[in-house]
Amino acid sequence: MGTSTVDETGADTERDETAVDATESDVDVTETEPEAAQDAPETEDRAPSGVGQGAAAVVSAALGLVSLTGGWLGTVAAARETLMGQLETAADASVATQVKEVYGDAWHTSALWAGLFALTALIVGVVVLARPAFGAPGRTVQAPWTKSVAWAGVSLGVIGLLLAVLKYTDVLLGLPATG
Repeated sequence: MGTSTVDETGADTERDETAVDATESDVDVTETEPEAAQDAPETEDRAPSGVGQGAAAVVSAALGLVSLTGGWLGTVAAARETLMGQLETAADASVATQVKEVYGDAWHTSALWAGLFALTALIVGVVVLARPAFGAPGRTVQAPWTKSVAWAGVSLGVIGLLLAVLKYTDVLLGLPATG
């Protein structure tokens, strides 16, 4: 691959672009590297990506939402408690006893499961928010969306836990009076 160039005298000369200048070929590349760099193993010092923290923040928000809306596990547990109440209640039991055994225990079971989901959401969210404080110094950077989603999980967890306690203690939507 030659290129045609015109020098100052006007004569065309061909020069090969792949030819190496003599001064460049005399330099040995291995002599310029320090020996310590040659002996050291090659390791990659990568910064953490924060994927785990982001995933945990999303899980926290999802668990907080499940605590408010009710999950499959809480529904199944409440249905099981309703069935157990129907089987254990005698046919000649009073209306108050039947309501408590059939519906009250199921209501409390549903509140208990919602409270467990809310507490888990709260704990996971707090761990995500506190994690940078316990990491390596200088690596406390956390994506803003991770903090926002973790705060959402903590908020939903607190609200869900409050509602679960109110529901379990019959302060919120207690059983009707049968007397």
